[in-house]
Amino acid sequence: METRQRRLEELGLLQALGAGNSPDSPRVAPTPPGPELSKETAWSIGIQVTLPFLFAGLGLSGAGILLHYFQHWPVFTEVKDLLTLVPPLVGLKGNLEMTLAARLSTAANTGQIDDPREQYRVVSSNLALVQVQAAVVGLLAAVAALLLGLASGQGLDVVEAQVLCASSVLTASLAACALGTLMVCIVVGARKLGVNPDNIATPIAASLGDLITLSLLAAVSSFFYRHRDSRYLTPLVGVGFAALTPACVLIAKQNPPVVRILKFGWFPIVLAMLVSSLGGLILNKTLSQPQFRGMAVFAPIMCGVGGNLVAIQTSRISTHLHLWSTPGVLPLWMKKCWPNPCSTFCSSDISATSARVLLALVVPGHLVFFSIVSLLESQSVPSERTFVLLYLLAGLVQVMVLLHLADVAVRLAWRRALDPDDHCIPYLTGLGDLLGTGLLALCFLTHGLLRTGVRPGGPLDPAPGPS
Repeated sequence: METRQRRLEELGLLQALGAGNSPDSPRVAPTPPGPELSKETAWSIGIQVTLPFLFAGLGLSGAGILLHYFQHWPVFTEVKDLLTLVPPLVGLKGNLEMTLAARLSTAANTGQIDDPREQYRVVSSNLALVQVQAAVVGLLAAVAALLLGLASGQGLDVVEAQVLCASSVLTASLAACALGTLMVCIVVGARKLGVNPDNIATPIAASLGDLITLSLLAAVSSFFYRHRDSRYLTPLVGVGFAALTPACVLIAKQNPPVVRILKFGWFPIVLAMLVSSLGGLILNKTLSQPQFRGMAVFAPIMCGVGGNLVAIQTSRISTHLHLWSTPGVLPLWMKKCWPNPCSTFCSSDISATSARVLLALVVPGHLVFFSIVSLLESQSVPSERTFVLLYLLAGLVQVMVLLHLADVAVRLAWRRALDPDDHCIPYLTGLGDLLGTGLLALCFLTHGLLRTGVRPGGPLDPAPGPS
């Protein structure tokens, strides 16, 4: 293991020399250890990504149908801020499980989990870290939902606030435990089978994350709502997690990189949660209006597809940088020009190849998921051709923006010696939630205006008949 680490450091130093400013400095093009990611083709990437992506879409479609069903439950109709909580809490899966999957994928591709003893240390510390993050950010997400509700004119009920906070913390922790364990099994299994975990771990996290999180939120919040008259139930939940958190912190401190995340990795997750909460506010305000009928079904799909694809791209670029360079030093080919939309999608770089593959999955993927939802919920969703075109356009715009921002954000993070797995994925998935919800609301609004023949100035006057 130490020999492997020294080899990585030597490669990073050689790359730093190759990227030097002196014309006489040697320029070395080392061969990276582990899987030769730079030799992946569009075909091989597509084969590895497509099946997990479609599997993820099935989970997202199921999550959309569940949200459409859950929105009529008494707890969701009585505790108004619970709908505002859905995007940040579901997005917490992207901010925690996807970053966990990306960290473990990088560790697998660099050989850090090949030794059983090292594997146990890496896995246990990362799972403990995710538990701490889930409990803290789950509480902050509930507080943010309450504050957004107050800002929008809703009153504050103390009992409902306790139900909201307890439900958020317990749901986030249970989902983190289940999904974190699943991510460990997938990454370790992919490593043994010779498959790049970057291509499959994050889609599978997305496939089950929304379903598990929404189901847990509905079940847990309904339980607390039924027992809302109990004076000690919700305080006991808070005390229990307050006692559990220090033990998780001690376990996480076994791994120095995890300690750095524990100290300095809160800002990306909290900011991403706040951004996702704005998407939750949009969702809360639109679901009660008739022109947005069916939005609850499509919101998890739109947000999940964008977050899923950008997490794959970010994880791939991050792994590539970990193999070819050292934090703070960009490889030579990345220093030649600053990324623009053309270089993100049209260059010969392996990252552009994967971006094209991921973008090509958007339209057929959304069509498959749309067909599934329309088949199962035909009375609840619009199916006109105009809406389908607007929906596909919104999905394309969302993913194009996110993939380009991933190209920019990863380079900025690496130049500042920050790990993109931990500092970029939360921002991008949170922004994906806000972009997805906002574009979807705009899609429904535009479709409604086109159907009723309304222009910004007022209704259209009927064409004059023959005199």
